[in-house]
Amino acid sequence: MKFSFFSMPLHLPNENPSLAFKRDMDMIKLADDLGYDGFFVGEHHTAAWENIPSPELFLSKASAYAKRMQLGSSLVSLPFHHPFNVAERFAFLDHLTEGRAVLGVGPCSLPPDVKLYNIPSQDLNPMMRESLEIIDLLLTSDEPVSYSGKFWNIEDMFIQLKSYQQPRLPFATASVGSERSLEFASMYDMHIWSLALEITPPGAIHWSNQWKKVEEFSNKLGTAPSKDDWRVVTYVHLAETTKQAWDEVEKAIERDIHEYFYVIGGHESWLVDQDQDPYSLTAKEIVESRNWIVGTPEDAIKKINEMNDKADGLGGLMFTTHEWTNQNAINNSLELFARYVMPEFKGHSKSIKKAWEITKNDRKNNKIPSLSSKESSPNLDKHKSNLYLNR
Repeated sequence: MKFSFFSMPLHLPNENPSLAFKRDMDMIKLADDLGYDGFFVGEHHTAAWENIPSPELFLSKASAYAKRMQLGSSLVSLPFHHPFNVAERFAFLDHLTEGRAVLGVGPCSLPPDVKLYNIPSQDLNPMMRESLEIIDLLLTSDEPVSYSGKFWNIEDMFIQLKSYQQPRLPFATASVGSERSLEFASMYDMHIWSLALEITPPGAIHWSNQWKKVEEFSNKLGTAPSKDDWRVVTYVHLAETTKQAWDEVEKAIERDIHEYFYVIGGHESWLVDQDQDPYSLTAKEIVESRNWIVGTPEDAIKKINEMNDKADGLGGLMFTTHEWTNQNAINNSLELFARYVMPEFKGHSKSIKKAWEITKNDRKNNKIPSLSSKESSPNLDKHKSNLYLNR
């Protein structure tokens, strides 16, 4: 099982953005040092809290600090860019990271960004699909590409620097469970990021059943996406005790939902009961309805096992980054997860724990020999006698 990060990011608008970006960079380095598998950064242009406009620029700097993780976008809003530029820039990023780049794409899920670009909402998804078709052609074709579409027309365009990964770098996308998005992901063998919602939108497929639908589509399309590249997206915050974890983050969870997410997208998708007062929605209700994890490493292991069983096996989890508490507590959470939770699902501690059980059982059954003896050995006694006689 793999563990990675989905960073919008989410920074309070009343602070120094340069320091916030430095914290993001520090988190990437820490995550790489702790053995996490990937870090993905969003693209946004409005609404202040999500304030990285160019994930590929950010990730090119991050690649100097993170030497082993995958680095990618979460997500590039394809309707806002010419497909040639997206393809060329991410092929370049793939070289700068020596084959660790992932192009995560979407139609744009931030309403103020859609307002900024003044694109009709019904055009966003078809624009994304047309753009990715062109990007795929540009990255894989050995000849110049021409394409005549509804939104883009290109003639004899050729990317001189193809991606480091061949035949091209991987693509990724997020899904709340619509069949349309899962089919789209299946077409390109994408990494799929499923939001861990217990209450799904009308007509959506529950997160635990989404991979089964992907397999259905891929069988029809003749593609072969890997379950190892499927992530369920959630939030995680750990501490030494469950009470401590909740004390550190409870108020800030409600702050982010009430003060930010309600403003940019309304409150309807967050409510457990549509008749309730939106501002009565509590952090505990949010965490439960979205499979977020707040507690101890033991709580996390239990929750992930439940989710893993429910889905007949997960490819991995993706954590949305947050700033619910001070940086020391956030770093402590990341370390606790890496020390005690990740080994449970990567198999790294299995033989170590087995060795300790063997040792304890041997002690219980008196199978461990003593390395000291109350009786002197004959050779030692003879040596002592010689010393005495030669005095």
